[in-house]
Amino acid sequence: MLKKSLNERLTLLRSKQFPRVYKDSFKRYSVTLGVGGNIGDLPRRLEKLSIVFLKSKLCDLVKTGPILKNPPFGYVDQDDFYNTVILVKTNLQPRAFLNYVLEVERKFGRRRSFANAPRTLDIDMIFFENRTMNTKELMLPHPSWMQRESVLIPMAYREHI
Repeated sequence: MLKKSLNERLTLLRSKQFPRVYKDSFKRYSVTLGVGGNIGDLPRRLEKLSIVFLKSKLCDLVKTGPILKNPPFGYVDQDDFYNTVILVKTNLQPRAFLNYVLEVERKFGRRRSFANAPRTLDIDMIFFENRTMNTKELMLPHPSWMQRESVLIPMAYREHI
């Protein structure tokens, strides 16, 4: 794994799967996911997640950004996070796709204890095409994506691969 320090708080990591362009897809909808966590070996878990998406019949993995190691926000008394962005394509509608990613999180041991708690894996839908949505379960685009280095930096570097 290659590492590049951006500053004293942020480090970019590159691996075989991150960043990478995979294949284009004939599936209907483009979905940008923000992915991360801070419990266990996250770089390895993200590699396994990319394999899950590659094998999935519900979505096609199109592109990944580099992994960003960054400090936590909100609840700060926890380990640093590893975050990236992933572009997939799917034929599912937003709520159905949300159910799919929640199931993927569960398979990776995700537990929801309190807001901004440590986690094995967190998958957020940042964009689903150009759709807007505001329900109890899902807000599109993700309401705070523009304030998160953990989304902005991997997205910026993803665009250059």
